[in-house]
Amino acid sequence: MSQNHLIKLRSTKSSYTYHTRKNRKKVERKIEFKKYDPTTRTHEIFKEVKK
Repeated sequence: MSQNHLIKLRSTKSSYTYHTRKNRKKVERKIEFKKYDPTTRTHEIFKEVKK
């Protein structure tokens, strides 16, 4: 069985979300990415949240 699981990334400035995969066997911390947020039209920090 694969160790990849879907996670949800939510913007710190709005409620926009991305979905991505994370290998939980190798990465134990919460993930943060800087991605484009279409609601604010800028690049924002996206943090992992519970589903």
